[in-house]
Amino acid sequence: MPNGKSSGKHSHQLLFSEAIAQLKIMAMQSALSSPVTLLADLRAVDATDRILQKITAVGWRLEAIDLKISDLSTASASIRTDIACFSEKVTGIDRCLTTVEEHVMMVPDHDAELQTLRAKITDLEDRSRRDNVRFFGFPENKEGTNIKAFLKSLLPELTFLVFSSPPVFQRAHRIGPLHKATSGRPRPIIACFLCHEQARLVLSMARSQGPHSLEGLEVRVVADFSRITNERRKAFLALRPQLRKLDIKFGLFQPARHTPPTEISLRPLSGDMTICSASLILDTLLCSRF
Repeated sequence: MPNGKSSGKHSHQLLFSEAIAQLKIMAMQSALSSPVTLLADLRAVDATDRILQKITAVGWRLEAIDLKISDLSTASASIRTDIACFSEKVTGIDRCLTTVEEHVMMVPDHDAELQTLRAKITDLEDRSRRDNVRFFGFPENKEGTNIKAFLKSLLPELTFLVFSSPPVFQRAHRIGPLHKATSGRPRPIIACFLCHEQARLVLSMARSQGPHSLEGLEVRVVADFSRITNERRKAFLALRPQLRKLDIKFGLFQPARHTPPTEISLRPLSGDMTICSASLILDTLLCSRF
């Protein structure tokens, strides 16, 4: 079935052909007239022919314009479809951005909650390790096959304690992979006491006595803390020698009691704990260095 463009083109051609045929018939009919009339008719036919040619050229141009307009209409329809698609995408992106903004606004609350949960987990881990005691300095294989019996026999010598009942361990073992045993540094021993009071007594005596020499080796007895707590305690390592030099008794208590960041808790040899200005303590330490 022909489309509208082809039918319009044929109708223009048919119209022009009919007009030319009618003009030729009129010219033939006027051939019997006078020469002057015939010459005028021929001039009219020639002028009409030129006009028809121009009209034909205009018609062809109009058809070309129609084709271009049709192409533009098709292109504009495609553009409208693309715009609608982009509009849907922009709407979806806007919804996603709104969701992201809501999540970003919740980040500070989540971060605060995360810090709180981390602090609670660290505290719970430290509390679960309160019955643990670490021993540093024992050579590898010194304990033999029964590490619990080895510790029971050495604890009175290390701490100078006389236990009312023999210490009981839930478990005791070396810490770390075996390949460290050949590196020249022995792996530490960790022991979990069944009785918490015995663990506290051993640690208290070890702190008061300091490192102990056993068969020419320095043996240290320390508490067991979580990784985060150990990192926090390491931050005070540089301050400890200065406090000892000033003959200031100090300690890191676990679990710690809250003190404002601008203050330091001091406990004298006799009496209650006092709160002093951190700047005063710092000035004292700095002055003692010069």
